Amino acid sequence: MSLVERIAQADERGLAASGLACLDRCLPLLGADDELLRPLWASLADGSDWGASLEKARDALGAEEPGDDEAARLARRMLQAAPAERTADAVRPWADACSVASLRIHRLLDPAADGTSATEGLDAGRAGDTEDLPPLVAAELRRQTAVLDLLAEHGPHGLRRALDLSIEGRRILRAVVSRRARSGA
Repeated sequence: MSLVERIAQADERGLAASGLACLDRCLPLLGADDELLRPLWASLADGSDWGASLEKARDALGAEEPGDDEAARLARRMLQAAPAERTADAVRPWADACSVASLRIHRLLDPAADGTSATEGLDAGRAGDTEDLPPLVAAELRRQTAVLDLLAEHGPHGLRRALDLSIEGRRILRAVVSRRARSGA
């Protein structure tokens, strides 16, 4: 089943976790504290409203900054676009947009993607054709798929493993960002 099909079939918690995980993995681009989104993960675990935690995270992150590059703007917009109401109808378009944005970010940062557009192959990859995706993008696609599968199979009990996948992806992206900064790319 493709990522697009998984998103179409996911329930509210799976969709919220999917979008939140995409955003969480992209935090290194914003210089944000790794714990910034922890209250949102907690609200998914206990089923509570995430509106207040969402506003606190938005306030802590602030608005777009003039020095933000495209990847940072995409990451910041994921948080800004998160719906306060966590219903399937509200979070499905957000989770889908976060999926696309996160894959675009990984494409922009993937050294193997030099010379290709930020969106090239992403639609095909989300539809299941991963053959021509650069490694960083393919790994992000696998993490997105795994998060949705964990929530579909294990419900709220899959949240811990989804968070672990997100932390792993954040570490990888942090290393990529650090490498790019050292090389002046």
